[in-house]
Amino acid sequence: MENHTVASRLANLTFNLLANCQVKEEHLAHSHDLTQAEFRTLRLFGSHESINNKTIAERMRLSPSRLTRIIDGLVGKEYMERQIDPADRRNMKVKLSLKGHLIVDRLNKSYNEIHEEILQDIDPSQHEPLITAMTHLLEALEKWLAKTEYSATVEAEAEAETETT
Repeated sequence: MENHTVASRLANLTFNLLANCQVKEEHLAHSHDLTQAEFRTLRLFGSHESINNKTIAERMRLSPSRLTRIIDGLVGKEYMERQIDPADRRNMKVKLSLKGHLIVDRLNKSYNEIHEEILQDIDPSQHEPLITAMTHLLEALEKWLAKTEYSATVEAEAEAETETT
């Protein structure tokens, strides 16, 4: 019974944490004249990374058409540039423009400042235990997701095999 209670509390905490993080992201995106989807797309890019649309769509779990609209907006704001993949001319890659690098730097700075403000409301002696606990939670979640995705893939393959026989 104890484990069920802890699981229930964790479920409620993660639900509320996700909802509040989304509000935080919306606020940060809006303060930089971005949509939340544009904000998340920009956060995917490293300093000199060039990524193809398929990879971005997979990472963000978006349809290609939805991603195209997001990238169109970022290209229109001159934060991204499209380029043909030299390895496969049928593929399009996107990368940050100079203006895009500047906005990502500002976003990262603002994102860190927000978290510094949040940490001010938590006793400093709890900072490291908080990071440790959240790291463990993230690792457990990623492990669960990998197992779940593997199971879903195996089930889909088995179903496809059954249909062909």
